[in-house]
Amino acid sequence: MRNPQRVSGLDASFVSLETASQHLQIFSILELDPSTVPGGYSFEAFRDALAVRLRAIPELREKIVDTALNLDFPVWTEDAEFDIARHVHRIGLPAPGDRAELERLCGYLAGLRLDHSLPLWQLWVIEGLAGGGVAVMLVLHHAMADGVTFADLLGRLCSAEPDPGRPSPLTAAPAVGTLRMALDGLVRFARRPAQFVRLLPPTLRAVLETVRRVVSRRSMALPFTAPPTVLNGRTTGERTLALARLDLDDVKKVARHFGVKVNDVAMALVARQAREYFLDRGELPKRSLIALVPVGAHEDPDCQARNQVSGIFARLETQIADPVERLRSIAAASAIAKEHSSALGVTLLNGWGEVIGPMPLGIAKRIYARLTQTRPMYNIVVSNVPGPPTPYLMGARVSSLYMFGPVMLGVGLNVTLFSTNGALHVAVLSCPALLADPHAIADGFAAGLAELLAEIDGMPAIPAAV
Repeated sequence: MRNPQRVSGLDASFVSLETASQHLQIFSILELDPSTVPGGYSFEAFRDALAVRLRAIPELREKIVDTALNLDFPVWTEDAEFDIARHVHRIGLPAPGDRAELERLCGYLAGLRLDHSLPLWQLWVIEGLAGGGVAVMLVLHHAMADGVTFADLLGRLCSAEPDPGRPSPLTAAPAVGTLRMALDGLVRFARRPAQFVRLLPPTLRAVLETVRRVVSRRSMALPFTAPPTVLNGRTTGERTLALARLDLDDVKKVARHFGVKVNDVAMALVARQAREYFLDRGELPKRSLIALVPVGAHEDPDCQARNQVSGIFARLETQIADPVERLRSIAAASAIAKEHSSALGVTLLNGWGEVIGPMPLGIAKRIYARLTQTRPMYNIVVSNVPGPPTPYLMGARVSSLYMFGPVMLGVGLNVTLFSTNGALHVAVLSCPALLADPHAIADGFAAGLAELLAEIDGMPAIPAAV
C-alpha cells in the first residue's frame, strides 16, 4: 500500500497562515490572440482543449484532504469528482474592453478566495477585449506552487505550436483511507523530535553566521529594520492591479553596460518607482526601503515539496538620487544578500516547515499580524521570475503573460516581474486600503528604463511603452 502523498510543511503553511485579508494565492494573466486557434476560437473548444491538457498535469486534479485523527500535515488526493466546469469560468469584459477594464476586473478576481474543498485553482476566460482579444486569468493557491513551479506549470499548459497534439496522461495521487492516513501521520509525528534535533546544528550555524556578517557589515538587511511607511499597515481582502510591459532586450542592454545582473536592473526599476512615489508625497524615508525577495531553493531533486523557496531582505537604496549609483549600490547589496542567504542554507525553511505543525503556525500568524501593525518586517514584496517560452495557449497566440504573488499581512504592495517571449512583464498588486492606485508605481517603469538607457546613449530619457 502506498504511503499518502503528504502536503509538505512549507506548503501547508500557506494554508495555515491564511486570514480574511491575506489570501495566499498566486496569479497569472495571459493576453491571447484567438485568431491562431485551429478551427476558430470558442469558449467551449478552449475548455475542452484544456480538459485534455489537464490529463498530463495531475497537480491540477488533486485536492487537500485531512481528518480529525491525522496528527501530521494533510495529504494530496485526486479529486474523484473532478469537474472542469467548477474551475473554468467565462466572463465578459465591460466596454470598451481596454487595459483599464482588464486591470479592474482582474484586481477584483484577485481578492476572491478559492474553494478549499476542491483542487486549489480557478481559471477565468475573459472575453470582450478591444480588437477581439481574449485574456485568461489563472488563480492558484500558494500551497500548490512557488514562482518557479508556477512558471513550470505555465510552460506545461502552453505549447510551442498552435496544435500540439494530445499529451500522455499522468496519474494523480491516489485516495487514502482515514485509518491509513492516521497511522502514517502518527509515525511522522513521532519522528519530529529527531528532525528537530537534526535541524539544531545548521540553525545554530546560521545564527552565528548572521551575527558574524552583521558585525563585519556583510549581511543582508535584517527583518524589522524597514522604515515605517504608508505601504505598511492593516490590510483588507480587496485588491487592485496595474500592469506594465518592457522590452527585455533593453533591460539586458542596461545590465550588460553596467556589469550587473538583469535582476539588479529589475530591482532598480522597482526602487526608482518607490522613491518617486514617496518623493511625490513628501514622505521619502531617510533609510532605504526594504524588499522581501523570494528565492528559489530547488536543489534537492528528491524533494516533493511544491514550494522550495527561501527569501532575502534586500535594500532598495531608495535614499540614493542618482539612478546609476542606485543601480550599482543595489547590485552590490544584492550580491552580499545572496552570499549571506547561500551561507545560511536555502533549505532550512523547508526543514523547519516539516517540524512546525499547524497549531504553532496558527499562533505565529496571530503574533506576526500584531507585530506588523506597529513595526514592518519589510516594505514591499518584489519577485523576479524567469519564465519558459510560452508561444501558444490552447492554440491562441500569447501576446503578454503576467505573473504575480499575494499581498501579505502588513504590506500593501507586491511587485512581480516575469520575463518571457522577449518582454519583461510587470504586475503591481496592492491593497487599496494602503495603496489606492497601483498605477502610481506601475506607470513609471518605462520612464525608469529610459532613464537608464539614456545614461548609456547620452540622449534624453523619453518614456516609450512597448
